[in-house]
Amino acid sequence: MHAAVVHSFDTPPRYDTTDTPTPHGAHEVLVDVLAAALHPRVRSAADGTHYTSDGTLPLVPGIDGVGRTPDGELLYFVAPDDHGTMAEQAVVDRRRAVTLPADTDPDGVTALAAAMNPAMSSWVALRRRVTLAPGARVLVLGATGSAGRLAVQIARHLGAGHVVAAGRDPERLALLPELGADETVSLQGDPAQAAERLAATTAPDADVVLDYLWGPVTERALPALLTARTDRARPLAWIQIGSMAGLELTLPSQYLRAANLQLMGSGQGSVSTAGILAELPPLAERITSGAFAVDPVAVPLSKVEQAWTAATTPGRRIVLTPGE
Repeated sequence: MHAAVVHSFDTPPRYDTTDTPTPHGAHEVLVDVLAAALHPRVRSAADGTHYTSDGTLPLVPGIDGVGRTPDGELLYFVAPDDHGTMAEQAVVDRRRAVTLPADTDPDGVTALAAAMNPAMSSWVALRRRVTLAPGARVLVLGATGSAGRLAVQIARHLGAGHVVAAGRDPERLALLPELGADETVSLQGDPAQAAERLAATTAPDADVVLDYLWGPVTERALPALLTARTDRARPLAWIQIGSMAGLELTLPSQYLRAANLQLMGSGQGSVSTAGILAELPPLAERITSGAFAVDPVAVPLSKVEQAWTAATTPGRRIVLTPGE
């Protein structure tokens, strides 16, 4: 079969042939892949930088997708650990899949492929890592990325009463008030100055922080927000989800003593596989019902090399689909 194949971590995948995977066991089925999105998580696996990468090449990238079984059943699925989804066919473990309405149109298929992975990060965090009280205040650090953009919408959808969106892309930041952000904060420039801008808003009194950035941005923002907090004894759940700004930071111990900070992560391992899978059906239903603004760009699988380096406008995500 044809697939996107990574032969080197230093170059984009190329359209190539590879062995068709074989289902094993009662729960597995081979599907025709209809859509597989190019997520940041896919890119990090393809360049070998994701923390789960074991360095094995060649590999077919892709962590999820929408496919159709030989019986015509339409599924959204999370890929098994040993097979990617950017291919003409993929193996699906039904225990990691959600059945979709059979009449879901092609636009719905691409929207689901584009949105499920980035939406899952905040959806799972707000439903599995914390209890989001009605009217809670939420800060999204890194709100101008695809996952952050959806996090703003999901926080509001799940009952947040006030959402502060902080990000570095001014064009994308300007779009967020119409998606549910009450305040926006630019994180451009020096991290210390960005932290000062955050501290001057309502962000210090957040109940939950969804952090897609980490690194120098969080290193400066966290102390600034805790210092400006009106009631430091009030719990603040800081959920580390991504590390777009850096993998590490230094946190002086005093801030853990001087505020009721609950520092945690959300992702593979911190939430059980069963817990993540349980959240797939309600999230898929919200996406297909149009609850969230999604703007996918369909590109044929054969154009994967061009898609890998293509620039997209704010809010858009590339989805690979069948065809030449």
